Amino acid sequence: MNTPTDLSSYIRVLKLASTPSWEEFSQVAKIAGIGILLVGFIGFVIFMFMSFVPGGP
Repeated sequence: MNTPTDLSSYIRVLKLASTPSWEEFSQVAKIAGIGILLVGFIGFVIFMFMSFVPGGP
């Protein structure tokens, strides 16, 4: 691991990075929120299914 080379590449990436626009941020936030809700709903459906199966929790 060559620390000076790694450090310069990290600095180069930080210089190229930019703050997202409000539209881009809100679109990413909506997609992430929908994904979280979808995974939660699937987990709830599995929990409800397992509650009705004999021998479930």
